[in-house]
Amino acid sequence: MMPTAHGQSTAPARGDAERRASRRGVVAGLAWTSPWLIGSCAVVFLPMALSLYYSFTDYPLLEPPLWTGLDNYRGMMHDPTFWRVVRNTAVFAGLSIPLYTIVALVLAAMLAGRGRMAPIFRACVFLPTLVPLVASAMVWMWLFNGEYGLINKVLGLAGINGPAWIVDKDWVMVSMVIMSVWGVGQGVVIYVAAMQDVPGQLYEAARIDGMGVGRQFLHVTLPMISPSILFNVIALTIAAVQVFAVPYIMFRRPDGQNPVGHFYTMYLYENAFIYGKMGYASAMAWLQLVVVLVLTGVLLLASRRLVHYARV
Repeated sequence: MMPTAHGQSTAPARGDAERRASRRGVVAGLAWTSPWLIGSCAVVFLPMALSLYYSFTDYPLLEPPLWTGLDNYRGMMHDPTFWRVVRNTAVFAGLSIPLYTIVALVLAAMLAGRGRMAPIFRACVFLPTLVPLVASAMVWMWLFNGEYGLINKVLGLAGINGPAWIVDKDWVMVSMVIMSVWGVGQGVVIYVAAMQDVPGQLYEAARIDGMGVGRQFLHVTLPMISPSILFNVIALTIAAVQVFAVPYIMFRRPDGQNPVGHFYTMYLYENAFIYGKMGYASAMAWLQLVVVLVLTGVLLLASRRLVHYARV
């Protein structure tokens, strides 16, 4: 420490200046981020807090909410429609996520090359993801039409009498799962990028060890792109639990929703804006959030054993 002319150290003064500069930095940071903070509080955190409160009330929208405690959550346990939509959503997730992942990995392996036409093929695979969900649902309604749909027309040329895809209860879920693979392009693009980052030395070592193409894919490619697979599976899980627009359009009937094409978020929406049971809908929303967090946590715990992170 250098003494001043009066024999006093300059260290305290320098420390005070640094603290003032630090405070000015914090204030400046808060000022620049204040639009985001205010917006988040207004449109995210405050509505979440109100929704949590409403989940413990009987709130018919047109009257003030009345506190009922855990009645909404108890009511779910005795609601047959609630259990039906839970089952439908679970079946859809259990079928669509593995199929989507497998198809995306196969297509990515086919398109991971660096040939001249590869970018064009990737663009063609990715293009359907740019189509709005409502437009896609309308197209698939025509494709799956039991009498005039293109799919049944093609099956008829082969002598096969196609089913009523979007009406028959045995085929509604099948058509929904097929429709879910329509947007596989987003996963393909992510997997292609991950595959192209796999070091070539690993494939050379695998070939020297006598591995064929299939074993290289299983023992080299999949472990190296497993973080991307984990990311996609988590995103697909959240999307499957929240599926709404496509089945709402495809399986809507004059007398209501097709029971097999009735999913959790659709029933939540009906309770909130059709039946006027906002408290019950809020309870369903918070239960859905808890389920998503639990499933995400399970996947992250499983990733400790199944996901390989390359060390740099």
